[in-house]
Amino acid sequence: MSHDQPGYGLWMLVILNSAIFLMFAFSFFKPQTGRDWRTFGAFAAFVVALFVEMYGFPLTIYLMSGWLQTKYPSLDLMSHNSGHLWSTLLGEKGDPHFGVLHIASYVFLGLGFYLLSAAWNVLYHAQRANRLATTGPYARIRHPQYVAFVMILLGFLLQWPTLLTLVMFPILVAMYGRLAVTEEREMRERFGAEFDSYAARTPRFVPALGNRASAA
Repeated sequence: MSHDQPGYGLWMLVILNSAIFLMFAFSFFKPQTGRDWRTFGAFAAFVVALFVEMYGFPLTIYLMSGWLQTKYPSLDLMSHNSGHLWSTLLGEKGDPHFGVLHIASYVFLGLGFYLLSAAWNVLYHAQRANRLATTGPYARIRHPQYVAFVMILLGFLLQWPTLLTLVMFPILVAMYGRLAVTEEREMRERFGAEFDSYAARTPRFVPALGNRASAA
């Protein structure tokens, strides 16, 4: 089998893509507290693991190579397109970059980064004014930044699944959930009845349909 254009061992692309996405996320999230840095650090680990397999060393392809070569004997395991495993497993034809899941991944990534930016802008002004963030995305859900991170991670998984990131994803979701609960406990101690009122009318992660929360 010929590998005229290998899709791996491109470590400069690993560094470049990791840096671009992490700088993007950093500019929107701007971590300040220890909790913020843990949130961003977990996200960074996921992104680096993803791009290492996307352009560096295809660990998932290597571990699944026996099964993949038996199931798809004409598949060039060392080509970049083969790394889009959802496309292969679903039997899609043509360029996987134009597949339904790949397009959906761009939607999740775009919405995730937009939500992250919009949430940070509201939170920044609320913190400066020493008040509870209840406007913008915070009028619909209590933790838009954590939801944004999960949307971005899900977008990456739809585009390029790996064994490591598939294991990391539920762990990160659980971690963000625990951080949200801890954050709420601190907000309740700080703002008291104001936070209880806000929490009573605003869902934690999933916005209520047809019953838009009003901003305080």
